[in-house]
Amino acid sequence: MKNAGIVIILFWLAACSSNQVQQDDGSPASKDESFQTVVTDLKSPWDIEYDQERFYISEREGTITSWTEGEEPVRTPVQTQKEIIQQGEGGLLGFKLLPGFKDHHRAVAYHTYEEEGSIMNRIIEIERNSEQWEETSVLLEDIPGAQFHNGGRIEIGPDDQIYVTTGDSLNESLAQDPESLAGKILRLSTDGAAAEDNPFDSSYVYSYGHRNPQGLTWNEEGELYATEHGPDNHDEVNLIQPGQNYGWPEIVGDEERDGMVTPLFETGRNTWAPSGVVFYRDELIIASLRGEAVMKLSPSEGDPEALTEQYGRIRDVEVVEDRLYFITNNTDGRGSPDSEDDQLVRYSP
Repeated sequence: MKNAGIVIILFWLAACSSNQVQQDDGSPASKDESFQTVVTDLKSPWDIEYDQERFYISEREGTITSWTEGEEPVRTPVQTQKEIIQQGEGGLLGFKLLPGFKDHHRAVAYHTYEEEGSIMNRIIEIERNSEQWEETSVLLEDIPGAQFHNGGRIEIGPDDQIYVTTGDSLNESLAQDPESLAGKILRLSTDGAAAEDNPFDSSYVYSYGHRNPQGLTWNEEGELYATEHGPDNHDEVNLIQPGQNYGWPEIVGDEERDGMVTPLFETGRNTWAPSGVVFYRDELIIASLRGEAVMKLSPSEGDPEALTEQYGRIRDVEVVEDRLYFITNNTDGRGSPDSEDDQLVRYSP
């Protein structure tokens, strides 16, 4: 009986240890079974899209990985007229399936390229066939780019217009220049024209004074929110209004100046490096790169907390059928990838 008791204890300890992870200080922490890794071995993923039970994930080197429950992931190349350049923070970034995708298989993508020695970004339409994705038309080119601060998020708003974030391309003054496409949120129609009711005549610019915004989302009332990287810290969550100046580089964090908008929330001395964002159960869910967490923030209370801090750098978040999905970003040269990185993770509370 004594030996049987020892066996039972050992079995119980093994079961407990298999359900634990290590904290930063080396002590064990219970693994939250609400989180499940569903896809592994992604390569510097950037954007999550979903349609008809299938996920599509853009990867910076110029591929899109698709996955359906019960099947193996499929990685497909993206063929563009101008070569996708993956360096620094550039590459194949934002990616958005167009309405009616199941019928026409078209999407919009944002990628970095080089022309005459200059790094630029462009917005293109691509179409999926049995072998690859192919560029079918150009919506907008010559968006200033650099090794860092390329922005890159693409979303389609409740008004059926395309919204795109651009970074200041390491040239801070461009964010305040209304004639430049850098450091802006752009708004255009699906044929590539500037939206007719944009705040500035014949301009793609919807808002300006941004440093490096990488997330866009709307609440149920149709209000637009954007996440933005600050300089080392003072990262921002902004409520976006058309034609407004969000201050970079003239003001940072909660600083104020006439004619400039102070953020709804800023991280102070903490650094999140926020990327993708989505509303989920009345809270903003924010992918945090430098902060290595999925953060949640109530727009009305401004009191954030981490939903999880166990996956390293987080690039994007998406809600599908009341479940939250997010992608890690540990293989982009700045993280510490493990054997399964990068991953698509499902959260089922």
